[in-house]
Order: sequence, then structure tokens, then C-alpha cells
Amino acid sequence: MVAIPVTRSISIDSDEIEESFTRAGGPGGQGVNTTDSAVLLRFNVWQSPNLPDLVKHRLMDLAGSRMTKDGVLVLRSEGARSQLLNRQEVRERLIEMIKEATFVPRKRKPTKPSKAAKARRVDGKVKRSTVKAGRGRVKLD
Repeated sequence: MVAIPVTRSISIDSDEIEESFTRAGGPGGQGVNTTDSAVLLRFNVWQSPNLPDLVKHRLMDLAGSRMTKDGVLVLRSEGARSQLLNRQEVRERLIEMIKEATFVPRKRKPTKPSKAAKARRVDGKVKRSTVKAGRGRVKLD
């Protein structure tokens, strides 16, 4: 059981990650038909004891369609020719997703425009309306 560090306070046990290997499309030459180089990573978010509940909820939102109804995150990598590089790439993507889920966005403080900003806006509207009013038909008295 090897711990994979994600942040200072969060690490994941390698036993929590389930990897399976399949044949991949794309680059590989003649070996693409014989080697299982694509990696399918499955990580059960809800049963992970190392993730706080808030991180689990944010990770569910971030994952979108990559999350199953049972709370299992499924990631696939088949970009490289070798199984080792695909394993590293898919694990890095998992770690990055968890790191992104740990970030708590700041609450927006609602602000109001100042009196000077309101006055500038009204002055601009008045000027624009006088310009437009001058474009009308000319009346001959």
C-alpha cells in the first residue's frame, strides 16, 4: 500500500485506485494490435476515507459525465504508445482533478456603483440623446 500525495493534507492509497488495460487506437505501429497500452482508471470517490466530504462533492461536480451513479470516477488514457506512460498520465489527471476540487472559490461581495459613476453614466446618456435628437427631420417654420 503506497500513499500517493495530492496536497499537504490529502493523500490517496494506491489500493483505492483500480486500473485495467485495454487495446488502444492511435499511434503504436504494428504493436498497437497486440499490446494492451490504454489505461482505464477507476477511483471510488464516495468510499475513499482520505477525502473530506466537501472535496468529494466538488469532485462530483467537476467530473461530470466521468462520474458514475455509484460515485466511481472513471478516467481513460491512450495517448502514448507505452502502458507506463499512459498510467502516469491518467494518475496525474486524477491528482489534478482532486487538487482542483480542494480549491474553495471565494464568495463574491456584491457592490454598488458610486454616485460619481452614476452621474457619469447619466451625463453620457444625456449627451447621446441630444446627438440623436439633432438627427431628426428639419422643421421649416
